[in-house]
Amino acid sequence: MPVPRSILSKDDVTDLDLTVVAGTWPDDVAGHFVVSTSDQRTHPIHAFFGDGIMARLALRPDAGGRFAWRPRVVDTPSVRLRRARPDLFTAGPVGTNSPWGFVNAANTAPLPWGDRLFATWDAGRPVEVDPVTLEFVAEVGHRDDWKPSIDQAVLPLISSTAHPVIDPERDCLWSVSRDVLSGVTSVIRYDGAGKHVHRWTVEGALLPQATHTITQTRDWLVLADTAYKVDTAEIFGGDRTVANNPDGPVLLIRKDELVPGRPSVPCSQFRIAPEVNHFYARHDDSDGIQVVMEHTPGVDIGMYLREDDVDVHGRPVDPALRGMYCHGMTPALTTVLQFDPESGLVRERARAYDPARWWQAELSAIDWSFEGQNEPTRHHLVFLGFHPEAINQRALRNYGDRVDTSLFPDGETPATLVSFEREGLKPLAEWTFALDDYPTSPTFVPRGLGAPGRSTYAGADPGGHDGYIVLAVHNDDRFRVELFDAADVSRGPIAVLAPPHGTTVPFLIHSAWMPEVRPASRDIDRLAFADDLDERLDQLDPELAAVAREVAAGLG
Repeated sequence: MPVPRSILSKDDVTDLDLTVVAGTWPDDVAGHFVVSTSDQRTHPIHAFFGDGIMARLALRPDAGGRFAWRPRVVDTPSVRLRRARPDLFTAGPVGTNSPWGFVNAANTAPLPWGDRLFATWDAGRPVEVDPVTLEFVAEVGHRDDWKPSIDQAVLPLISSTAHPVIDPERDCLWSVSRDVLSGVTSVIRYDGAGKHVHRWTVEGALLPQATHTITQTRDWLVLADTAYKVDTAEIFGGDRTVANNPDGPVLLIRKDELVPGRPSVPCSQFRIAPEVNHFYARHDDSDGIQVVMEHTPGVDIGMYLREDDVDVHGRPVDPALRGMYCHGMTPALTTVLQFDPESGLVRERARAYDPARWWQAELSAIDWSFEGQNEPTRHHLVFLGFHPEAINQRALRNYGDRVDTSLFPDGETPATLVSFEREGLKPLAEWTFALDDYPTSPTFVPRGLGAPGRSTYAGADPGGHDGYIVLAVHNDDRFRVELFDAADVSRGPIAVLAPPHGTTVPFLIHSAWMPEVRPASRDIDRLAFADDLDERLDQLDPELAAVAREVAAGLG
């Protein structure tokens, strides 16, 4: 049973002190590893949809040689309302609802922006947290600015993206807002201060499934329909019977067209296959708009494992995995695509496909510095391997002949960490994990911070090759954090941090790196929860309206 049974544990969120248990921790590793996850103690039906937790790991030891792992529940207004009346919150297959509205889980990805830190999710506004305490600071932008898909009394359903991007030249955050019923999509810009965001409807374009990721070049935003489809029948208690679309639109929006006060913006449209979830553009677009596409054929994140499921081999799914998403049913595919807005053509510049490498979900590491985005050199990917016990027969039925079961290995296969050349996707180095290891989202940490002429997040030689890869590994023996040399991951971990044997943590989703952490500035004008409360409270029972006002007062 290689998928760790501790991966969905409902243990309390506790501080851990990790120590070096193998190798030698280099003196030039600096900063903080931050990671988002879903609180399984809130009993989500789908493991991805629990309340958000942010954890931070200091990458320098204290005087006693201990490395501080500090997880905290992000105490959003949603979380505080749940604490006040837990009996009124109901988990469903796509999230948690209540009389106040829809919970913003803020549990998927940490997003650093200079000294600031945000937590993101696909069905809510970005949430700013204090980088030191990890406490809730504010949600981004008044709810009406986002044009909610469902406008509820207090907590609106806002279909957004788990991966907004920070524009290093305009110093703003780009996100999206999408109507879940029509697929109409809007671009959102947040300038870092104030209670409001700008919104533009994208003209003549629909994203029918989701917008899990957006990316950018110097002049363009790149949006794509991503492979997560809501099944209405499932929401009302039926079986999930839909499959993700095998292809989808890509939208290119020129940033200069996004003028405040203008209600809409034109776009250039393309269509690509197979489906994708994550993608990353080269910032420098002087030689064309080039995007690494991590395709996800046969990966259905919306399908979760139930206790009455049977796996690939007809065996009952272990109840310990209840709620985990269905694992990949196809080998992984990664491409570099080039888009030409003038001709409307898409050209494949590179392709990486190896039938022995089984799917990636959220597990890539790149150099996020401005310099590294302009001239990327490496793209590091974790492939989770083939896990038949985490693939249910319901998914196989839904996908039919779109899944080639003849490619299925005879048994479980281990996860691998692979470094690719960014331009041509040539594999440069590879490390294979033990079969009972379950690695999580890797993060690149640059070497040589503070080099003359470099931005805050850049090392001396940016691009993704000169530095380290940090990733957490789940194992039922104990949770570990492993450090690799980004120039040659085939050496294996050069150092390993771990707590005492038997100490595990629930599964981790996306991660990021910050060079240092400082308390959130209190001088920035931000939205207060009270700013979202208005006459819509009159829809509620007076007692529930009073609870919302008490939460607002507690948030100051």
